[in-house]
Amino acid sequence: MSYNARHSGLQKEVFNLYRRALRIPRTKPPPTRAKWGLMLRYTFRKQAASVPPRAVAAIEHLLRVGARQLSVYEDRSVKDCWVSAEMREWETEQRQRRIGS
Repeated sequence: MSYNARHSGLQKEVFNLYRRALRIPRTKPPPTRAKWGLMLRYTFRKQAASVPPRAVAAIEHLLRVGARQLSVYEDRSVKDCWVSAEMREWETEQRQRRIGS
């Protein structure tokens, strides 16, 4: 079985959007890249956790909204983003999980 056959079209769309999001920090000024990476990873993970895997309509909606957001973030004039304390706490928890496992 090939890699592509294991995932549905919807899953592939989500992966492609996430991949697109992960490329954004590389286009931003070096001092802000870590913030961009954190903000994008956090947003994807929280959105993914908020929707059941079989809620196709909700996932399609989030894909459309996410694509529009990424279009704004990809604009060269957008240089920085805001990171909340909740995002920083989430990042710390993720690192601790990786170290602990």
